[in-house]
Amino acid sequence: MKAYFIRRLLLIPFTLIGITALVFTIVVLAPGGPMERSMSRLLGGEGSGKRSRAEAGATLTAAVVLEQEEKFGRDKAGPTAYAEWLGLLPADLPEAKIGAEFRPGEKTVEIALPGTETSVVVERKDDGSAAWIHPQDGVDLNLWKVRLRTPDEQAARWAKWVKGVDLKKKPDYRAVVYQSAYNGLFQGSLGNSEKYQDPVWSMIASKMPVSLYFGIVTLLITYGVCVPLGIVKAVRHRTWLDNTSSVAILVGYSVPGYALASILLLFFGAKWGLLPIRGFTGDNFDSLSLAGKIKDLAAHTVMPLACYLIGAFAMTTMLVKNNLMDNLAADYVRTAMAKGVSYPSAVLRHAFRNSLIPLASTFGDIILVLVTGNILVEKIFDIDGFGLLQFSSIVEYDRPVIMGVVVVSSLLMLLGNVISDFCVALVDPKVSYK
Repeated sequence: MKAYFIRRLLLIPFTLIGITALVFTIVVLAPGGPMERSMSRLLGGEGSGKRSRAEAGATLTAAVVLEQEEKFGRDKAGPTAYAEWLGLLPADLPEAKIGAEFRPGEKTVEIALPGTETSVVVERKDDGSAAWIHPQDGVDLNLWKVRLRTPDEQAARWAKWVKGVDLKKKPDYRAVVYQSAYNGLFQGSLGNSEKYQDPVWSMIASKMPVSLYFGIVTLLITYGVCVPLGIVKAVRHRTWLDNTSSVAILVGYSVPGYALASILLLFFGAKWGLLPIRGFTGDNFDSLSLAGKIKDLAAHTVMPLACYLIGAFAMTTMLVKNNLMDNLAADYVRTAMAKGVSYPSAVLRHAFRNSLIPLASTFGDIILVLVTGNILVEKIFDIDGFGLLQFSSIVEYDRPVIMGVVVVSSLLMLLGNVISDFCVALVDPKVSYK
């Protein structure tokens, strides 16, 4: 068994790379990203006519298109960009990157280094394949590199992003002076948000406690209530208690969490004003006493928690009940009772343990929900948690945040699968994983 779990843990990094590679490809190829929106604004905005688009294209230059690509990280091929995100290749540092065009007929251009008061002179070779850097006196260029963009390359970039508008003038060579560093996933970095410029790790860490709070409370209530309720329903099958609770559970299960959130928000929040309609805490939370903070937190918790519980509550209860009933009808339970084992002991010591096997197989999946929260519920109640961060990153097309969310969610999912296997091995002695 030990070797099995070691193999499972060793497979996690490779699986994670496969997941992130697929999502990274989708994010890069999907239309409507920040690069597309930026180009749309430069070309006259959404829905503009052919004339306005042509006029905007006449004033737009290939250098501006290239600058936009560099700004949004679209100047590299997909595999290269993914390798830089992983940290296998050095990535350009946005704060230490600047470009300038050569004047017609000239082979040198002066560029001021970002963050310094000095400049360098970049000279283009005759074959156009490389560039030399001539520094001023006292300028250390050990960390700086230079890249040459050819006219054909810039024309190809123009044709990719500015469709339907011909390039009026062939661009000149362009020199880009930059610094690069290994700063990817393998180095423990997820980059900075394109919109907020904050480190992705800090953004995720700041949202996690809120979702973790709801996840832990949901877990405690779900298992603390549903497991005993499932046992009672199995033992009292087809009684009024079982029938009444089944109707209530199944009605609740048929209502999606986000639909219940809208109903609760409308009546208990907006119409009757019994509970706050948004946020995790009130605006004056910091100024309240301890008792006031507990009351405020509880008031903000009731409606979102009900939406979290409604689906998991029904599924867990019925899972425990149905599996326990199957085991109570098994031969080994009847044999144990024929040997003198009491009915409560047969239920709790024999049938109940085997009934936990399906529950144990899904326990690891709860780890993902426990931390990542519910996207729609957090959006509806405007709870600033991990779920809302996922929603915002997709709507805003913030690629670093999207990839950071995918890394955390995928890692939790993979670890949850291993935890599920471990729980099954603890509950079922027949499982050896050899």
